[in-house]
Amino acid sequence: MSGSETRACKNCKARFTIEPEDFEFYEKMGAPAPNICPQCRFKRRSLFRNERTLYQCSCSKCKKPIISVYHEKSPYTVYCLECFDGDSWDPLSYGVEYDRSRPFFEQMDELLRRVPKKALLMSQGTNINSDYTNTAGHNKNCYLVFNTSFCEDTMYSRGLKDCRDTVDAYFGLNMERCYEAVNVQQSSGVVFGHNVSGCLDSSFLLNCADCTNCFGCVNLRHKNYYWFNEPLSKEEYEKRLAEVRGSATKTAEMRKKFEAFALTFPHRENNNLKSEDCTGDYLFSSKNLTDCYEVTNGENCKYMFSSKVIKDSYDTLGYGYECELLLDCAATGYANRVIGSYWVENGHDNEYCFFTFSSEFCFGCDGLKKGKFCILNKQYDEPTYRALRTHIIDELKKSGEYGLFFPPAIAPFAYNETVGQDYFPMTKELALSQGFRWQDDLPGTRGKETIEPEQIPDNITDVQDSITKEVLVCANCKRNYKITPQELSFYQKLVLPVPRRCFNCRHVDRISRRGPMQLFDRTCAKCSKAIKTTFAPERPEILYCEQCYQAEVV
Repeated sequence: MSGSETRACKNCKARFTIEPEDFEFYEKMGAPAPNICPQCRFKRRSLFRNERTLYQCSCSKCKKPIISVYHEKSPYTVYCLECFDGDSWDPLSYGVEYDRSRPFFEQMDELLRRVPKKALLMSQGTNINSDYTNTAGHNKNCYLVFNTSFCEDTMYSRGLKDCRDTVDAYFGLNMERCYEAVNVQQSSGVVFGHNVSGCLDSSFLLNCADCTNCFGCVNLRHKNYYWFNEPLSKEEYEKRLAEVRGSATKTAEMRKKFEAFALTFPHRENNNLKSEDCTGDYLFSSKNLTDCYEVTNGENCKYMFSSKVIKDSYDTLGYGYECELLLDCAATGYANRVIGSYWVENGHDNEYCFFTFSSEFCFGCDGLKKGKFCILNKQYDEPTYRALRTHIIDELKKSGEYGLFFPPAIAPFAYNETVGQDYFPMTKELALSQGFRWQDDLPGTRGKETIEPEQIPDNITDVQDSITKEVLVCANCKRNYKITPQELSFYQKLVLPVPRRCFNCRHVDRISRRGPMQLFDRTCAKCSKAIKTTFAPERPEILYCEQCYQAEVV
């Protein structure tokens, strides 16, 4: 096994290290080690992952109005979910003979433009009354939820499963009546909760478990009627709560007070649970993960984001379920030995494929179902397929592209339409300088407001139903937004003030609270042990290693 090697990213010029075990993995996959750093590889994958930027257009086949992730001026033929999943079109009919005299990705780009595209990405299962959702399935009465499944009456959220009556949440499980939640699980009635488990009817919680009727509390376990970590009688607690509930002004004051209060308590180095030999954050029941985020049941992986039940893989974004030997893939599940592909499902030995299902030994295909020995959607006999595959791989190795994701030049989305902008935001100028497209014509309006933020009643009890007919303006970015009747009912039921910021600004704020997808070297404030954490050195939080944190928080 060779030693470690430090390289300069050919894209951003940052230095990154390839370890001996990395070389071993790339050799197993038959691909050279990458010349692009992990962060730039994530950005490249994200160009195929538009989750939250939705457009109104018409199905190119049945002509009915639809919601789509593709801009109306995109070069793609876009089908509604029913037409795409139906049998009225044949992906093989778009196949062409591979031309050895032309670059592979030039031919792949042409194929991607010919084959119809599904209006919404990865929508699996039946969504009932949930048209404005994407990468979502099995949901009912949901609005603007993403990467979410088995939820009901839920709005403005991402990364949820099995939740009810929840608004403005990021990464949660089994929640009900929750609002502004980040990593909240098995809880009900939690408002402004972060890293909360098994809690009930509480507000402004950080790193709390099994708490009921608590407000402004940090690092508590098994408590009831606590106010900023101090016990109160039930009567006093309810009196103080009544003075705050429903008021936008007092809620903002309490949030500011809580954030300052939280800085006086130790924070865990990470939010990993039941994980061994792992670096990253929000890793659950995993083993031997390096620089991974939001992964459950992962093993022997590096540079993963939002994947589950996956092992022996590098560089994935989303899905990953029951996968093995993936290299630089996005939204791929129930698959093994896949390289540089988007949404390969129930397949194996697929390379540079897009939306392929139950297919094997396919290279550079789009939309195939049950394909075998296909290149550019054309089927070959096995010897011809293998000879052409070898030729293409040799070409891509010479250009330094083999083993990497699709190049940005053929990506379907602009950088600011994708999850890349969520997790590694860039200016237009920086994105263009790194070879990414930029979409100037994003959905949304400004200057159309019919009511100013200061005209909204401070307390929800004074807000009239007529507010659902008004056009509001975000106090932060000045973008217009509306309050839906379902949304207003939720605020009234939980006695919450109407938000003064648009959904996008609230989403960005939750990502900020979750923390970056980047590790920093720090030391435990108590025992001085070296730790890796997403808390940058200049941040003011008091950080403890896992052992010191558990010893103090009981």
